[in-house]
Amino acid sequence: MHDKSTRRSFAFVSSGTAEAELAAAELTRTYGQAPVDGADVIVALGGDGFLLQTLRETMGTGQQVYGMNRGTIGFLMNEYRLDGLAERIAEADAETIRPLEMQAVSADGTTAKALAINEVSLFRQSYQAAKVRITVDGKVRLDELICDGLMVATPAGSTAYNLSAHGPILPLDAPLLALTPVSPFRPRRWRGALLSNRSTVRFDILEEEKRPVNAVADHTEIKSVTCVTVQESQTLTATLLFDAGHSWDERILVEQFRY
Repeated sequence: MHDKSTRRSFAFVSSGTAEAELAAAELTRTYGQAPVDGADVIVALGGDGFLLQTLRETMGTGQQVYGMNRGTIGFLMNEYRLDGLAERIAEADAETIRPLEMQAVSADGTTAKALAINEVSLFRQSYQAAKVRITVDGKVRLDELICDGLMVATPAGSTAYNLSAHGPILPLDAPLLALTPVSPFRPRRWRGALLSNRSTVRFDILEEEKRPVNAVADHTEIKSVTCVTVQESQTLTATLLFDAGHSWDERILVEQFRY
């Protein structure tokens, strides 16, 4: 029996794979199922991509999200176990996630906005490399970067595409953003920068007709952009739960000392 004084209501959500659906059914039989919009804790069953989707959907609600790995990639996920869930959640470490706010202006003059928990990325659209001017807090820091792409990554996103592009891994509570290029051609030795999470980054696409660029905020893509502005939200938050002893910081240390 679970201690009712520490019990909170759970809503189990699944990525839709057979493995995740089976886990959701088992957990629902054991712990019951609260309405998603009324649960204290949303338990996301799948991989990191589904967890990020769940965090976006619960942004600003005050609900906590606890992920259990029933997918292929689970760096942000806790281990799946049926027993002891209420106790694990009661003892879990909570981390606050702040998304990036992207504003992108397209070649036709329209403006689009989107949120990103992992990163905002720019990618070349054709065989021509992108040519981008980078401005930070109103001051031009790089007049011209020729590259396949570049990104601004949050601490939560620093272990995703950012890491694959040889960007730094950031602790979740670090007040930083990673600015990381993808295959920089000129200046060839520029490998990116660490920025304050209070910074506003602006990317201006140079020769946009000859070198078209798309902007992506997690899974939201805007084609043929001319200007993209990125900053961390000061109002929206989501809360992610990690098993005690397996916090984000511990996972980062393990990843950095992996050989």
